[in-house]
Amino acid sequence: MSITSLDRLDLQLLALLQQDAKRTNAELAEQVHLSPSATLRRIQRLERDGIIEGYRAHINRQGMGLGLMSFVRVQLRQHDSGAIEQFIAFVSQWPEVISAYALTGDMDYLLQIAVRDLDHFSAFLLDRLLNNAAVADVNTSFVLRTVKRFSGFALPAG
Repeated sequence: MSITSLDRLDLQLLALLQQDAKRTNAELAEQVHLSPSATLRRIQRLERDGIIEGYRAHINRQGMGLGLMSFVRVQLRQHDSGAIEQFIAFVSQWPEVISAYALTGDMDYLLQIAVRDLDHFSAFLLDRLLNNAAVADVNTSFVLRTVKRFSGFALPAG
């Protein structure tokens, strides 16, 4: 399914779910002026078609003791498929890495890291990331303040 196959009601449902995924089906139905059964069918279709990938709670990282956030740009030594697969496998195991992106440009990956403090970050960097044979160089930026958090994708007006 693509954005072109979504109608106004689908887009309204997606916008409402992005704002608060805990809304009941009855609440959603009332807000989009559909019956609860029609609303449920639409949501199930959006899930089945992969438009809705899942639901999760937004957890406050500081409340969980993760007071330091950083972005680490990583350059690999080699770019063959084996080195890349090995690096991705390691990154996927590390709980400190909360997101990872392959990039264009002079660095190969961007890792978003959440840790307790600078000591935790130092241990992560030295014992895990720089200890990985595939890594040639890293460049770190620490988050001083979050100006805007991800709150959902911009959806076209239906």
